[in-house]
Amino acid sequence: MDHQELRRRFASLTTAHVADACIRARVPVRCAPAPMSAVTPGGRLAGRVLPARHVGSVDVFLEAFEGAAHGDVLVVDNGGRLDEACVGDLVTLEAQAAGLEGIVIWGLHRDTADIRAAGLPVFSLGALPTGPQRLADRPLDALESAAVGEWTVSREDLALGDEDGVLFVPADRAEEIFTAAETIRGTEHRQAERIRAGATLRHQVRFDTYLTRREQTPTFTFRDHLRGGGAAIEE
Repeated sequence: MDHQELRRRFASLTTAHVADACIRARVPVRCAPAPMSAVTPGGRLAGRVLPARHVGSVDVFLEAFEGAAHGDVLVVDNGGRLDEACVGDLVTLEAQAAGLEGIVIWGLHRDTADIRAAGLPVFSLGALPTGPQRLADRPLDALESAAVGEWTVSREDLALGDEDGVLFVPADRAEEIFTAAETIRGTEHRQAERIRAGATLRHQVRFDTYLTRREQTPTFTFRDHLRGGGAAIEE
């Protein structure tokens, strides 16, 4: 899936749809930790991961841009540090000039007003005025992978971001996952329309039937019931 197709497909989806699709496809749901959010409210991004591990100097980002492809998402691993910002307005502008789709930071940013003015989607754990005040040894594989919370991502992954946060999916499963997400979106939209028209979700999923069945068989789960009725989302 090339970048234009990725953006087109994700435009009508949310990260929630894609997360549910990952469950259906039995792919690990790799969400960035909950504090990760867009610097500009409503920001969205979708692109291949361009990883970079930060150790105190901006040169790792500049080197990453040298090998970037149009539409990549810079994923910055700063170890989730909350004592320094590692990306500011200049890195954001440079990423934009390199044709990147956006930036995801496992750490903090600064220069919030200038980042918002630039218009490039940036997701981070929050803002702090100070930049790095240390310089550690740079690992040889600093541009091969990046950690975001408990997950490690690489060029083999896609980054998706919206108002619910950031999600990573394997690029080689993207077609399958997006197709499932589109099916889930369609089901949810139809259910929402019926609720607005007066048919409650309880009625749609025959919740009274489920309660009766559970009384007879306590081990019978709601997911079992939904599977039987073809209404399961995650499955």
